[in-house]
Amino acid sequence: MNITKLIFSLLLTCSALLAHALDIQPYSAAALAQAQKAGQPVALHFHADWCPTCRAQTTVLQSLKAESGLNITVLVADYDAEKDLKRRFNVRAQSTLVVLRGDKETYRVVGDTSTQGLRSALKSAL
Repeated sequence: MNITKLIFSLLLTCSALLAHALDIQPYSAAALAQAQKAGQPVALHFHADWCPTCRAQTTVLQSLKAESGLNITVLVADYDAEKDLKRRFNVRAQSTLVVLRGDKETYRVVGDTSTQGLRSALKSAL
C-alpha cells in the first residue's frame, strides 16, 4: 500500500470515529430545540461548579468521549442559573443527567459518578 492510500485510509477512519463520538457543549435553548426537533439523542447535565459530584461526573463524561458508538450530545446546563430549565425537567438536585431522544426522556440519574452508570444512561437514547 502506498503512503497516500495509507494516509487517506487513516483520515477516513479518524473522521468516522469522530462522527460517532460523545459531544459535550454548553447548554443553549437552540441546541436543545434543534436536537429534540430532529429526534436526536441529547442529554442535559445539570452542573454546578461548586459541586464535587458534578466535577466527578464531568471527568467521567470526558473519558467517555474516547468511546466510539456514543453518538450523543451532552448539553451542560448551569444548575444555579437555568431555573426555567430545571422546572421544565423537574430537576431538584445538581448532578442530574436527563437523557432524551427527541421529546421522550429515556433515562435520568442523580449523583451517579460511575463510568458504567453514565455510559448506560447515555446509551438509553441511542
